Amino acid sequence: MRYVLQFIISSTRTLWRDKWATLDVIGTHKPTRNDPYEFQLELVSAEIKTDGGQCVTAFGQACAYRLFSHKTYIAVPTSVGQSDLDRLSALCALYGMGLVLFELNPEQPEFQLRLPAAWFEPDKFYVNEFARRLRDNDKAAFTSLFG
Repeated sequence: MRYVLQFIISSTRTLWRDKWATLDVIGTHKPTRNDPYEFQLELVSAEIKTDGGQCVTAFGQACAYRLFSHKTYIAVPTSVGQSDLDRLSALCALYGMGLVLFELNPEQPEFQLRLPAAWFEPDKFYVNEFARRLRDNDKAAFTSLFG
């Protein structure tokens, strides 16, 4: 299966100045022009923490992203303690969020999918609010994701 998955490393911390939408990565999964079956655009978001002690914060932020994302992931380093990782895994499973582990090596982070994200229908109001803010503040990123 061939598809387009477009990600943008988000600059929302300065763009939004909003604690509810300061995501690290946003992406879309969308059909190409040549696909015989056109499916709905899918927004995918991720919260990335390099500090293994920030699992609870990552979970809370990722929960907020579900307002405007079809799928949401949390990425934490493999150095997270086993008990924290077990709790985070259980919470992600309960709330349908994906979990990714990675090595704290900028040259080769070696991402490992531990738990895939479930698909949810986001709140249309918040999707539109997110899209409008992106369009008004970063037209190139908006076009890349939605265009």
